[in-house]
Amino acid sequence: MDAVEAANSGHPGMPMGMADAATALFTRYLKFDPKDPHWPDRDRFVLSAGHGSMLIYSLLYLTGYARPTIDDIRNFRQLGSPCAGHPENFELPGVEVTTGPLGQGLAMSVGMAIAERHLNAIYGDELVDHRTYVIAGDGDLMEGVNHEAVGLAGNLKLGRLVVLWDDNRITIDGSTDLSRNEDVIARFAASAWHTVECDGLDSGKVSKAIDEAIADERPSLIRCKTIIGYGAPNKQGTEATHGAALGADEIAAARKELGWDSPPFEIPDDVLSAWREFGKRGEAEHREWNRRLSASGKNDELMARMSGYASDSWLKPHLDSLLANPPKVATRKASEMALEAINPVVTSTIGGSADLTGSNNTKTKALQPLTADNYAGRYVYYGIREFGMAAAMNGMALHGGVIPYGGTFLVFTDYARPAIRLSALQRAKVIYVMTHDSIGLGEDGPTHQPIEHLQSLRAIPGLEVYRPADAVETAECWALALASDGPSVLALTRQNLPPVRTEAMTENLCSRGAYRLKSAKNARKVIFLATGSEVEIALGAAERLEAQGVGADVVSMPCTEKFDAQDDAYREDILPDVSNREILRVSVEAGSTFGWERYTGLHGLRLGIDRYGVSAPAPDAYKFFGLTPDAVAARVADHMKQREIR
Repeated sequence: MDAVEAANSGHPGMPMGMADAATALFTRYLKFDPKDPHWPDRDRFVLSAGHGSMLIYSLLYLTGYARPTIDDIRNFRQLGSPCAGHPENFELPGVEVTTGPLGQGLAMSVGMAIAERHLNAIYGDELVDHRTYVIAGDGDLMEGVNHEAVGLAGNLKLGRLVVLWDDNRITIDGSTDLSRNEDVIARFAASAWHTVECDGLDSGKVSKAIDEAIADERPSLIRCKTIIGYGAPNKQGTEATHGAALGADEIAAARKELGWDSPPFEIPDDVLSAWREFGKRGEAEHREWNRRLSASGKNDELMARMSGYASDSWLKPHLDSLLANPPKVATRKASEMALEAINPVVTSTIGGSADLTGSNNTKTKALQPLTADNYAGRYVYYGIREFGMAAAMNGMALHGGVIPYGGTFLVFTDYARPAIRLSALQRAKVIYVMTHDSIGLGEDGPTHQPIEHLQSLRAIPGLEVYRPADAVETAECWALALASDGPSVLALTRQNLPPVRTEAMTENLCSRGAYRLKSAKNARKVIFLATGSEVEIALGAAERLEAQGVGADVVSMPCTEKFDAQDDAYREDILPDVSNREILRVSVEAGSTFGWERYTGLHGLRLGIDRYGVSAPAPDAYKFFGLTPDAVAARVADHMKQREIR
């Protein structure tokens, strides 16, 4: 109450209503050690109802984490305080995931539970034996992604997942009767979950429900019947406590109602010392775990996995084989070829697809399915659940010990976008394998042909978007994605592409983001900037211009984010800053031209597609949109004439 009042902003109702349930969880069940918030075998706690962030900040402070301090809490929602409006995993150890967008915390917890079961199957109970607990609100259970996550968890029988549902029957607009009449318990039961109901305002009854959940082999939903804003005598049970400060008069009345005499931000010594003792419950178990880890001989291996380390020893042998026999393949196939080299070496990878395995080429020969009968498997069949898949992969990555990658069509990043954004915000090491990346997918037509998607994904801060041009670039991009400490998107073709890289290099050229693939033979007048399948087209157009005496560089730009991060000298070498009358910059990409002007300049030429696609075989579609070597060369020649570039 006091923190929200001081900020005049926040959500006091949920923390007040779930205080008893959270007390039961943190003082009797949750396995953690505030002195080492990153202990690998700790239980994971996810506050999916992230608007109630003061609940977790209070719990972290009371149980003895170094931060937040009481001053941090006093400055709740203020600039510089780690107590942000919604919990951020990069602000405070003890906050496992960033939550607030409702439903995603619950969906990420499914990924955490998958990671725990997988690592348990590899390392056994002695090193991996923990649970994932979630507090979710009515909004979490309304958002569509929870349906995807719940179905996946039930199918995989994730019995180490326990969700405490804050059933206070209130949303921002008022009673949940305004918008929901479904039987939530029946829905979870139908999805193969264990369910139990209890009085959420009685910690003893909550404990009994948790005991029942722990004893069941299925994932569990505990319906905690609560009162939002419990203790505020005039506002409790109403939407007035959901998202606004209670006000001085109501806080004074609540203090009287609850028998709380202490001034704001002061915790009586006996209360604080009792909570700090609860916070020490995990110390002995942590010490014993450390002893077992040391005796196991697997310390270095497990810690390397938890850090996200991925060896690149596969890369050179794979590149050597590609250069020895340059293949003409779709980059989705080139990705599969790279994965055949990666997966035996980087054993922490867990692949998957949203029911497009045969199209995304994400399953390699040796990977076995991860199922309820085989958690040691390394391939998840997510079903048609793009959003749920992406959110679960976030949870897997943030749990640690696994590197998740998953596929769908690039156009369906629209279904997954909120989770992709959270991947970037949380710095989650997730690799999105997005195939059918342009009109090159052909006959499926406009609904499946991505146009704006590449540029909209590039607009997400912290997300690296790779669009390789052949098998060599695809392998290099995979190496970069595995080495990254954040998320990556691999945009891959359906149609076959010829090899454009045929010579061995001492460095990963894609690490530069853009590099000169072909230098002008005649005096340079044109610089082509192309990505993916359009690099081949740019090379063909450059050849035609050279035949006319017009020198043309071809720059392959697989990752604009990587190029933007290069130093000035390198960027100047690739894209010299000269008068537009001296050198024409031309971008070629089968998608939206929006944004390419930052590389071509306002007077450059941007060739792409600024409308929806067409249903036609890929060659016909490319010809229709003028994306052929002949058409591109003609457009460039005409533009040069108009701009008087000679």
